[in-house]
Amino acid sequence: MEKFNRMKAYLVSYRFQLGILSLLLALLGLFMYLSPQTFLHQRIYVAFMSTIPFPTILALGLTLLIIAGEMDMSFPSVMVISGLAFSSVFQATSSPLLGFFAALGTGAFAGLCNGLIVVKIGVPAIIATIGTQFFWRGASTLLCNGLALNLTEVRPTLFHDIMVGRLWGWLPMQTVWCLALAIMVWLLLNRHVFGDSVRFIGDDIGTAKMMGVQTDGVRISLFIFMGLISALASVMVCLEMANWWPTQGEGYMLLVFAAVFLGGTSVFGGQGTIFGTLIGAIIIGILEAGIISAGLSGYWTRLIHGLVIVISVSLYAIAFKTRRT
Repeated sequence: MEKFNRMKAYLVSYRFQLGILSLLLALLGLFMYLSPQTFLHQRIYVAFMSTIPFPTILALGLTLLIIAGEMDMSFPSVMVISGLAFSSVFQATSSPLLGFFAALGTGAFAGLCNGLIVVKIGVPAIIATIGTQFFWRGASTLLCNGLALNLTEVRPTLFHDIMVGRLWGWLPMQTVWCLALAIMVWLLLNRHVFGDSVRFIGDDIGTAKMMGVQTDGVRISLFIFMGLISALASVMVCLEMANWWPTQGEGYMLLVFAAVFLGGTSVFGGQGTIFGTLIGAIIIGILEAGIISAGLSGYWTRLIHGLVIVISVSLYAIAFKTRRT
């Protein structure tokens, strides 16, 4: 019976992934029809590959957390404090590699703090991470006196070219790193015992404990991983823009949550796909360009992103109630 239920769940998941891919293709077809001068030209897709990977990387980490029934509202602020660590160390040492490790260490520490507050103290994740969001944002603003940091000297370096350079003169390296990370996370979720533990915890943490899953360790690891992911995205943004600013990361929260929920991750935990998140992030990433190219105001973008989140979560709420009854 258990094997049958698992096969049924996989079948539903594959159908959903096919559906979300069909939605992406339909949107691209619509935008090509409405604005052929934009969406039939290579430049728009190179631009997409320069910008979409940043929120996509964040969405991959958040997907694992939400599958486990957790939440992280602090990742935009973890981005800014990690980016500050990268920028400050680089300016002090002229070594982007040292700055990179400083950023990763900062992000991992911030994720560890979130994990300990949630798992060991017992504060609900959404409350804990809202608090740490304000803390890290305020700390970074105080440390830099509200001033941006110029990083133009990082562009001639090999590290810059490896992280956000252009492969073959046109393919942004952040796209390559994003796809590599997506494959790694997919393997972790679907081909490793850690992924099974994440799903078990999201389904029922009590049952997961009885099955011998180290629930505390897995949950803390997920928060640390989200911190590392946030730091990685922050460093890439700093390298791409050759600048760090105190408001870095503020515009990503809505995009990331919309991508995760549109991609099929259940807000109730236990279900989610990396492929769905990847396609969801692409859909969210092309919407603004499609809306503007179609002749509408850019103000429609936030409205549509909000609708995506509300509709996606509502559909899963209905499906959850149906399954329970």
